[in-house]
Amino acid sequence: MNAASTLPRWADVLLLPLLNLAIALAVAGLVLAVAGENPFVVLRLLLQGALGTPRGLSYTLYYATTFIFTGLAVAVAAHGGLFNIGAEGQATLGGLGTGLVAMGLAHSLPAVVVLPLMLLGGAAFGMAWAAVPAWLQAYRGSHVVITTIMFNFIASTLLVYLLVSVLRAPGSMSVETEPFGPAAHLPGIHEVLAAAGIAWPSSPLNLSLLLALLCAVFVHLFLWRSRAGYRLRAVGSSPGAAAYAGVRPQRQVLVAMGLSGALAGMVGMNEIAGVSGKLLLDFVAGAGFTGIAVAVMGRHHPLGIVLSSLLFGALYQGGAEVAFELPGFSRDMVVTLQGLVVLFSGAMAYVIAPAVAWALGRLQARPGAARTAPAASTEAGHG
Repeated sequence: MNAASTLPRWADVLLLPLLNLAIALAVAGLVLAVAGENPFVVLRLLLQGALGTPRGLSYTLYYATTFIFTGLAVAVAAHGGLFNIGAEGQATLGGLGTGLVAMGLAHSLPAVVVLPLMLLGGAAFGMAWAAVPAWLQAYRGSHVVITTIMFNFIASTLLVYLLVSVLRAPGSMSVETEPFGPAAHLPGIHEVLAAAGIAWPSSPLNLSLLLALLCAVFVHLFLWRSRAGYRLRAVGSSPGAAAYAGVRPQRQVLVAMGLSGALAGMVGMNEIAGVSGKLLLDFVAGAGFTGIAVAVMGRHHPLGIVLSSLLFGALYQGGAEVAFELPGFSRDMVVTLQGLVVLFSGAMAYVIAPAVAWALGRLQARPGAARTAPAASTEAGHG
């Protein structure tokens, strides 16, 4: 029996990830101590840089927004029994779709029309890019892990070609498009708060954070409150049993990957519409791969994904601040810390599960033994 199956649901979703995170931080502290850094000073600076100021908190939420999109994308595919490693490429193509809509419409239509169309364009391009590996998996038996990895490289190469040869601004040496029109600008949180009379420092954080949270609510309702979500999870749990019950596994593969690609494609709203205002290279910056760790650590549940996205956002922002404050603390150490969190929360997530299950069993057995002992003695006296 899988050790995780013996754990209560609350322990699997909450206690086990917290213990894994504590172990990761402890091991990271040992690594920092060996490297000559004070781990407590590093942790204090990391928390202060990520959460201690309004600007630092804004950057943390900005990073977390992208991770919510990619984490949800990976999780939806996982519930359908698929390991989607292609969120990086799907986000790249989604950004292309977002940018093409902005280039074509932002100078002639108002923002209330352009921004929803940019969102739909990004979701449609991401969905289309995921649909090809999905079809190959469903009807030709090509494993989705292999095809999505290949499509990541194809998406990156395609974007490079388009930006260099087709979409680059005339006369510019930069590999990027011309700035979009003002209608393609997604307002920043500081702009919204300023309109309400609240002072807030400027940052890349924008309204796509609300969009990401709405997507998390939608994924929860879809997976656990709809018939379509039930069919998808049924295929993910047992394709044979689902087919016996009348569910077509091939169709659910297309649904899972299509929705997964659409979620990943929304990354462009945060990075392109909300920050850069133009299409440029490497705007995804590995967020598709980080989404795998976010989904695993969040146990493929929307709430867990939001929380783990906040953690990784804090690591990104806090790590940058630590590298700035401590001359001996390099960016490589930040990557090491992130890697340890991924290792213990993902690849080794259930290593300590048997020990946790045993400890919980001991704690639950003690009160039970205390209650049953008097009952047994009373029965013996009556006899």
